[in-house]
Amino acid sequence: MRIRKTLWTNDAEPVIVIMVLLLVLGTLNVFSSSFVMATIDYENPYYFLTRHLIMLVVGLGAFVFCRKFNYMRWRYLMPGMVVFIMIALVAVLIVGTEVNGARRWLYAGGVGFQPAEFAKLISLLLMAAYLSSRLKAGKAPSVLNLQAGIILLMAALTELEPDMGTALIIIGVPFLMLIVAGVPMSQLVPLGGIGVAGAIGLIFLQPYRLERIKVMFDPWADAQGKGYQTVQSLSTIGSGGFWGMGLGSGVSKYDYLPEAHTDFAFAIFCQEHGFLGAMLIFFLLAVLLLYCIRIANKANDEFGQMLALGIMLLILGQGIANVAMVGGLLPVVGVPLPFISYGGSSLIVTMCAMGILLNVCDHSKDNKEEQPESPPRERKKIESKPELHLVK
Repeated sequence: MRIRKTLWTNDAEPVIVIMVLLLVLGTLNVFSSSFVMATIDYENPYYFLTRHLIMLVVGLGAFVFCRKFNYMRWRYLMPGMVVFIMIALVAVLIVGTEVNGARRWLYAGGVGFQPAEFAKLISLLLMAAYLSSRLKAGKAPSVLNLQAGIILLMAALTELEPDMGTALIIIGVPFLMLIVAGVPMSQLVPLGGIGVAGAIGLIFLQPYRLERIKVMFDPWADAQGKGYQTVQSLSTIGSGGFWGMGLGSGVSKYDYLPEAHTDFAFAIFCQEHGFLGAMLIFFLLAVLLLYCIRIANKANDEFGQMLALGIMLLILGQGIANVAMVGGLLPVVGVPLPFISYGGSSLIVTMCAMGILLNVCDHSKDNKEEQPESPPRERKKIESKPELHLVK
């Protein structure tokens, strides 16, 4: 009889617990931060909550599907997925619905989605496929490859919406994957220089972006104008104190803080749950990071390892970017906080990514070792592979 030495039987269980906790906290926060605006604009305090719950159910369905779907098969689906998302990214520029001066949504039969959100997931799938093939062949990865070109094109189409924040994620996550995989420094330095020059060019191309950067350094210089959102966000966070005002008791959602239930949902969470609540979110995301690393290290092959790495960078990277934006350390770029912000396409993409991550975990070496041994006649000789480690 085997005695359990740990609380969890495998790495998937704590990841599911963390995900459920974040989803519950996020759903409560979505309702608390949106019911005032929902009542004023739609005469229904549950308007945004209802829509969020619908997307959550869809996201859970996507999560279950991706959890059961063998991650190795994504390689064969990628050509079709790339063609579809390219068509969608072009279509949104032509027939997309314009909101606040940007075309980011496609609607069909009353159902809308943001192609750029799905481009995030496809970009890391593409890079994971490329990197795994290079690592398996014992070759160093190169920045000059077909997958990188496709990713760059997706980012360029997203920038035309315009949506620079999402475009940076589409190209930034694969770039970080290249660094971790060991791209030669001789390629990394010129690429980094080109990237910085390109970002500066895009900032000057749209004057409002330069204004946002200026505001980031001193939002109080124009507290009632361009710095209003940042000032209100910082005031919202600070007013929560150590314990917070209590769930539903935050005052900034009363038409003080714009986008209180989407991009700035974390500020409302801090106001109502205080420093302790913020630390809880940080703790859960930090533990999720550790388990992503464990899953990547135990992955059965290079593709699974790169997928786990990419998903970790996608979710944690967006989390860091959102918290930094809400805290005034980055300009307002419109990046949602995974699990916590009101979500449609972003929530579904996050749930898909979590499903793929756990499928990698399910096929890992440790889980295979836990399977009951087959009868002697059915046993097959399996050659063991050397373990790959992301963290030495």
